[in-house]
Amino acid sequence: MPPLFLAWSRIALSAVVVVVIAWRGGARFELRGRVRWLLAFAILEFAVPFPLIATGERHVASSLTAIIIAAVPLIIAVLALRFDHAERARGRRLVGLLVGFGGVVALVGIDVAGNGRELLGAGEVLLAACGYAGGPMLMKSHLRDMDSRAMTAIALVIATVLLTPAAAFQLPTRAPSTAAIVSVVVLVLFCTAGAFLIYMYLVGEVGPGRAAVITYVAPVLALALGIIVLGEHPGAGAVVGLLLILAGSWLSTDGRLPPGLERLLSRARGAPAAIRS
Repeated sequence: MPPLFLAWSRIALSAVVVVVIAWRGGARFELRGRVRWLLAFAILEFAVPFPLIATGERHVASSLTAIIIAAVPLIIAVLALRFDHAERARGRRLVGLLVGFGGVVALVGIDVAGNGRELLGAGEVLLAACGYAGGPMLMKSHLRDMDSRAMTAIALVIATVLLTPAAAFQLPTRAPSTAAIVSVVVLVLFCTAGAFLIYMYLVGEVGPGRAAVITYVAPVLALALGIIVLGEHPGAGAVVGLLLILAGSWLSTDGRLPPGLERLLSRARGAPAAIRS
């Protein structure tokens, strides 16, 4: 399926599903004073990232895509310097974000460097990650008081309208295979409608910075599924990047050591003082 048509299909069908869920769930579709922010949110979260990812994955592996998207929390931390002081990363969390992003840099620098098509694909995915970072921050600033179901439904409808002209110029040349259709259904029900309803609720509860840390989990699954299902062969950069991303994930969520190890380190820190006394 052509990437623009794939992105449009995913968004349009998800819009139908989420609108029905929001409507039957009694969500209030309050638009007054929110239209421009809903438009901006739809562009950042759906209309831009989905086509970029679909296009980028024609040149890079699915595992590489997921690992690059893991940069979302760091992008949020960078944007927070200007737009949201409450989301600024500090201390251990900042270290974790930097370590995780270091994993992304290692991946791109080792596995992608020198391949123009892969660099282009990786760049497209990274731009999509920027959209994923900006969307939740905008939601927190201007749409937080809106029902997350209604907000997601309206944003999906807007993104569908925006992408319709482009998708019309990139229609499939033949009927999609059964496997392609099943894949789209999975993308719609689990990876878009269900995932974004849960994610937007989470953003409202804990903020975009902490909610976005879930993107650190995706590379682990994507790497495993890429190897098992798609027969992908990740390079050394993917292994190094994945390890750094896992470490960054733990640190950026205020990770704590097991109690026994924490006590051992505390004793070690206190040893010099005991010796001096």
